[in-house]
Amino acid sequence: MSLIGQKVTVLGGGIGGLAAARALALRGAEVRVLEQAAKIAEVGAGLQISPNGIAVLRGLGLEEAVTACARRAEAIQLRNYRGAPVLRMALPQGDARGYYLMHRADLIDLLAKGARDAGVEIVLGAKVTEITLDPTVLRFEDRQTETPDLLIGADGINSVLRPALNGAAKPFFTGQVAWRALVPTQVEHPPIASLYMGPGCHLVTYPLRDRKLMNIVAVQERDEWAAEGWANPDDPANLRAAFSEFAPEVQALLARVESVKIWGLFRHPVASTWHNDNAALLGDAAHPTLPFMAQGANMALEDAWVLADALAGSADTDAGLMVYQARRHLRAAKVIAAANANARNYHLSFPPLRAIAHTILRTSGRLAPQAALKRFDWIYQEDVTKA
Repeated sequence: MSLIGQKVTVLGGGIGGLAAARALALRGAEVRVLEQAAKIAEVGAGLQISPNGIAVLRGLGLEEAVTACARRAEAIQLRNYRGAPVLRMALPQGDARGYYLMHRADLIDLLAKGARDAGVEIVLGAKVTEITLDPTVLRFEDRQTETPDLLIGADGINSVLRPALNGAAKPFFTGQVAWRALVPTQVEHPPIASLYMGPGCHLVTYPLRDRKLMNIVAVQERDEWAAEGWANPDDPANLRAAFSEFAPEVQALLARVESVKIWGLFRHPVASTWHNDNAALLGDAAHPTLPFMAQGANMALEDAWVLADALAGSADTDAGLMVYQARRHLRAAKVIAAANANARNYHLSFPPLRAIAHTILRTSGRLAPQAALKRFDWIYQEDVTKA
């Protein structure tokens, strides 16, 4: 169907919402983004954009802008928690579909500009507190109401649309918490993502922007619960204590952490219902994922493209939304399952088992250095813009 002139309301000014807004607007839709925050911004954190995400950004006409401010990663280096190398996975450098390390705020800024350049209206401070269906009605914090023609819920793990379509979610605490921090450094670091694997915990570091800023994500298994969400502050001393047995270079990095956020990792089921006849879920609102495959942002970008493509290629809105869910549901579930498996592999606590697993990785790295990376070609080499 033609999207020219069709009015679309997108809830959420994050990665998925802004990408969907531009994708729909480029196909002729009249798009408005409702963002509850007072400004489009992203808390300090890094992300990894893999080739499947770059393919979408290329399709949106934003690849050049993104790669100008991101750093192309050379390799992923797995180490044990003492710092000994386990497996180095060199990343392809010659083709157009690379792996990039990027500050989330930079990607949000580029997507917001890209949306506005495509004619999208971004409304700030618009907090939707309730959604009812049949017909779809938005109720705002100021008690005003609105009936959109087509609603896209890209409003994250606390989505207002998801429970309207699926009922109340029942996520459960995984027994893991994660910290994240950004640390200025005095030297340039090579564009490598380093992953330190320890008993019941792991830690990832990689450089951002001018390579003098290091992103840290650290995950620990523990009984003590922590709230879900990225904005919960914690004492840096707690992070240092949790990883006090890690390598000297990790200790040196953690010693410079002045501000850190903590969040509990919860497993959410993939939504069984992604849409009705004029409303649909996207990104974390439909399929929150644990951060063990670095695919949260990439899956949201894929959703955004497929949603716009399915709507533009179908006879009507309802048919387009059915095609969208059919194309995305199984893939999202498979990626989430792969992330869940990685959590177990990173945190082996029984020393003999950990030693055997790391020996196998070292041996496979010598005999077939690209085999570990190729295991996930089904994720990274997918190009939804050509489907």
